[in-house]
Amino acid sequence: MRYLPKSESERREMLDAIGAARIESLFESIPPEARLNRDLNLPPGRSEFEIMEYFKERARENAPGYQSFLGAGVYHHLRPVVADHLISRSEFYSAYTPYQPELAQGTLQAIFEFQTMICQLTGMEVANASMYDGSSALPEAVMMAARITGRSKALVSRAVHPEYRQVLATYAKHQDIKVKEFGWNNESGAAELPEADAKTAAIVIQSPNFFGVIENVAAAAERAHAAGALLIVVIAEPISLGLVRPPSEADIVILESQGFGIPPSYGGPYAGVIATREQFVRQMPGRLAGQTVDTEGRRGFCLTLSTREQHIRREKATSNICTNQSLFMLMATIFMTLYGKRGMRDLAARNVSQSHYVSGQLALRFSGPHFNEFVVKASAKKNKALLKKKVIGGLELKRFYPELKDCLLVCVTEAQPKWALDALLETYAADAVEAHGS
Repeated sequence: MRYLPKSESERREMLDAIGAARIESLFESIPPEARLNRDLNLPPGRSEFEIMEYFKERARENAPGYQSFLGAGVYHHLRPVVADHLISRSEFYSAYTPYQPELAQGTLQAIFEFQTMICQLTGMEVANASMYDGSSALPEAVMMAARITGRSKALVSRAVHPEYRQVLATYAKHQDIKVKEFGWNNESGAAELPEADAKTAAIVIQSPNFFGVIENVAAAAERAHAAGALLIVVIAEPISLGLVRPPSEADIVILESQGFGIPPSYGGPYAGVIATREQFVRQMPGRLAGQTVDTEGRRGFCLTLSTREQHIRREKATSNICTNQSLFMLMATIFMTLYGKRGMRDLAARNVSQSHYVSGQLALRFSGPHFNEFVVKASAKKNKALLKKKVIGGLELKRFYPELKDCLLVCVTEAQPKWALDALLETYAADAVEAHGS
């Protein structure tokens, strides 16, 4: 049974048990304008099976067989089929947060291996597993920097993912942290690094940034450290670490691991990561699995430093992140393990090859080096023409950047076939010729 109706007397009994006067009082925390104060507009008399068929028909309208050039923090990469099989095993699929090491050695070892690989990729010394996603990892990293430095201001590049910055603004408002944004170079698209002062806890950049441009991490670190601040580097596209130099000069690296074999899934759920230097480990939120030995000298694993009490101490806690993203962490671990070091490099190289095949024939807005994303001078009307070819074009940047209203953010990975690349080029060609001519 998928639906269990309750009688009026049963509803009354449940309301009395929880001390609620009426059902509507359960939704008082939801703003009135967000409530649907009417019955659902559904045709009467449909059976369960008719309703299921209705939704299957609607699902078939969701662009089956289309190729997509959307990226912007969510990336379509080819996924090894074994990953879905392994995470579907009951010991992983139904696993609770592994507080009890005697019952969760498999999960704890997977977490330990995940942390190890993240450190190898980012050039950091410790990594957690995990945060809700990349966007929630950013404010956690900024608050971490504020605790370490005793300062209360963050300088954040506008080339950091706009939605990450929105989440940061929400956190900072209630943490008494001042967030000041700085711009990018109009020609290269790279961040125009600001001067930090004695109140600055951290400078925040993203590389590759939201426009796909690879930033100069070493220069950003030098600028931050000169003022006694920390450098936080955001990595939204983790596959770039297979080829791009790791941000080892940073003090804190936050990473969205979705690109490591986690399906786009209409925007989540995903798994974020914070990696940092060992000296800052006690200020790092989230779970940390450590390696140890038991009383008989056998290798074992357990959660370390952050106890269960840590997550229920309210305002005294380092963080109130208390979720179990280990299923997605496991998926990313399987992905990285199957590809290996050489495979990750080959995968990243394939992304560069595919993206530069396209970008080399279009009019780019920025001249900075890019990985698999780039900004194209093209009209959004071209995307309507692309849809007729079963291709979803680039993201309209005017949604986040009014000054880039005539530009599209295009992402090319190893997953798109050549016919889709050529369809994109053919459709955007007129704009490219016009832009080059002007």
